[in-house]
Amino acid sequence: MSEPHIGILLAVFNGAIHLDEQLSSLVNQTYVNWQLLAGDDASTDGGRSILEGFAAQQKGQNKVTLLEGPGEGAAAHFLSLIKRAPDHLPEGSWLAFCDQDDVWTEDKLARGVAALSEVASNTPALYCSRTWVVDYDLSRPRLSPHRPRPMGFRNALVQNVVSGNSLLLNAAATRLLLSATQHVEAVVMHDWWVYLLISGAGGYLIHDDEPTLFYRQHAANEIGANFGLRAKGNRLMRMLRGEFRSWNDANIAALIEVRGYLSPQAQADLDGFVAFRTASARQRILGLRNSGLYRQTRASTFALWVAAGLKLL
Repeated sequence: MSEPHIGILLAVFNGAIHLDEQLSSLVNQTYVNWQLLAGDDASTDGGRSILEGFAAQQKGQNKVTLLEGPGEGAAAHFLSLIKRAPDHLPEGSWLAFCDQDDVWTEDKLARGVAALSEVASNTPALYCSRTWVVDYDLSRPRLSPHRPRPMGFRNALVQNVVSGNSLLLNAAATRLLLSATQHVEAVVMHDWWVYLLISGAGGYLIHDDEPTLFYRQHAANEIGANFGLRAKGNRLMRMLRGEFRSWNDANIAALIEVRGYLSPQAQADLDGFVAFRTASARQRILGLRNSGLYRQTRASTFALWVAAGLKLL
């Protein structure tokens, strides 16, 4: 198998303070067959200038394309990059996602390519990994949570366990994502959308326990790492405010738009989820019990049952 070409999608908004380090970690990849498709959401801190300088420095295959962002937040920005990627990437490309303030390990792309190369080329396949969660200055590295249960569509319907900054999709998964996303107007988070779509289409899912990047935690993070008492408390408050239910509403709307891309089993799972969410309290509990939906830990599974009982699912 020849080395696949990888398109890296990067959404930038006022990330100048850390952007140079992230771009340097792309250049330092041991895997070199990549190009960068970067969007800038009208940054006012010099981020656009950094991207332009980086683009001018790159030669040969590491082409850099700069696009304007929609100015509607990170999810909409990444969604717009996915929709425009077919115009800028060669046929058969693989796809990766990049955050503006992380630092990739040198073997990040190579490790993902090696894992996905074990999958049949006509099977949509997703690779993701754990991360080193660090402070703004890359200090105090902590491993992101282990995933004790398998990934799958019944997990994806009620929980996102895919870190978008670690994502890599093979050519079949990339074609699926680029095609299906043309029919979708909005998503909650781009990585959750990728997890829902690829798992729902019966794709092969790989979660690597080896971390492949340093993920900064700071005040500007749109959504932080999902561990620690503070993170658990924040998730509980969001659920009680109804955010979890509104996220599910948005995910379901997007999935309905691409229903034809889903496997028969995933379509049945989606229909069951839609049906019991609006039923009586007893039927919601029974529906959840019979659905096979699950989250990764006992605590988050308990929260799922509470959400079902309170009609917050």
